[in-house]
Amino acid sequence: MNYQEALNYILSFTDFEKLPPSYWSREFDLRRMDEFLERLGNPHLAPRSVLVAGSKGKGSTAAMIASALSAAGYRTGLYTSPHLHTFRERIRIGGELIGEEELAAVTDRLKPEVEAVNLRHAYGELTTFEILTTMAFTYFRDKGVDFQVLEVGLGGRLDATNVIRPEVSVITSISMEHAEILGNSLEQIAREKAGIIKPGAVVVSSPQRSEAAEAIRSVCLEKGARAIVAGRDISWRKLASDINGQTFEVKGKAGSYNLTIPLLGDHQLENAAAAVAALEVLGVDAENIAQGLATVRWPGRLEILCQSPIFLVDGAHNHESARRLKDALKHNLDFDRLILILGVSSDKDMAGIVQELAALSSFAIVTRSRHPRALEPQLLLEELEKQGVKGEIAKSVSVAVERALQMAGRKDLICATGSLFVVAEAREYIKKIPVEVYPQ
Repeated sequence: MNYQEALNYILSFTDFEKLPPSYWSREFDLRRMDEFLERLGNPHLAPRSVLVAGSKGKGSTAAMIASALSAAGYRTGLYTSPHLHTFRERIRIGGELIGEEELAAVTDRLKPEVEAVNLRHAYGELTTFEILTTMAFTYFRDKGVDFQVLEVGLGGRLDATNVIRPEVSVITSISMEHAEILGNSLEQIAREKAGIIKPGAVVVSSPQRSEAAEAIRSVCLEKGARAIVAGRDISWRKLASDINGQTFEVKGKAGSYNLTIPLLGDHQLENAAAAVAALEVLGVDAENIAQGLATVRWPGRLEILCQSPIFLVDGAHNHESARRLKDALKHNLDFDRLILILGVSSDKDMAGIVQELAALSSFAIVTRSRHPRALEPQLLLEELEKQGVKGEIAKSVSVAVERALQMAGRKDLICATGSLFVVAEAREYIKKIPVEVYPQ
């Protein structure tokens, strides 16, 4: 099969990224992953592994760890989700995306095993995410990677990535999300995330609210795992920042580090501290940690696409991430007026996002992405108006971007946010990135 045929095949299965929570199954069962992987010779066990869970910052943290491991000379695979512009972004080695022919070839290899597992139907049928995760395992093994760094998709305990045996697990900041699946309290959600902790293993935790911190501590005690807590065992201090990035100092268990990252926002320093703690566990030296963080790339998160006016995109998609975006804009950028381009998914905390961002902006262009879970813009506009923000509706993200650029003065700031899907479409318009076509 070719690349497009491979995508069509992968996306022909249940894809929870496209479905609203009311359709999500509670019957996640890792036994079908075990069966699938066994048929393929257990590729997930070949490399050394790092697993990163959390509500916010897990992708950034995983990217930092992978970048430093690559700087240290390790052949390093990185598996993340979702993607911005192409499915190939989800599977990469040393920063290079899996090729179209390679993705098609791996899909060809997996197809008969997918059909065998689904025909037997002992533990339910494989999903799109489970197939993609197994593709990453297979590709990394075939390419002989030394390390695989994996971002958890949903939760942790029953996520398809949680079949590996990580040398270190990382849990980034936890907040309320996906209550339909993970639980109705922060403690329940934290326990689901802490399901990635293995007996006798090492876990690094970012600073957490008390309920989440206690849940993680409890799971560590139950499993005899050693916990390294950022803010307690590892500390950091910002030294300087500008629109190109930040310099900061980290004091870890193995030493002190003077570091730079080309990423904005105080929350990225928190993520970097967790990454440093994990890299210390793996034995990566200070020079390679510094090089890896200085060269990390993680687009779509407080990313400036152009200046005069400044056009910034950020994937903030819940109350807490919107608060962090608000703080980053206030403390890192100088602008006359903020024009928001806002679109959210129907399963997200629309009111919480609006509450935070309304404090900075008096005008918003509301829109919807192409994603099937995108919220109707009229509902978003009504919520903004409740907060005293005037706005208008644009029929698409590209129209919203064009309108904002027409309105903005040279010293204004345009910020496209609310979901990574909105961010992706804004980047496609500004950078003229081709749109990848998926089956409906």
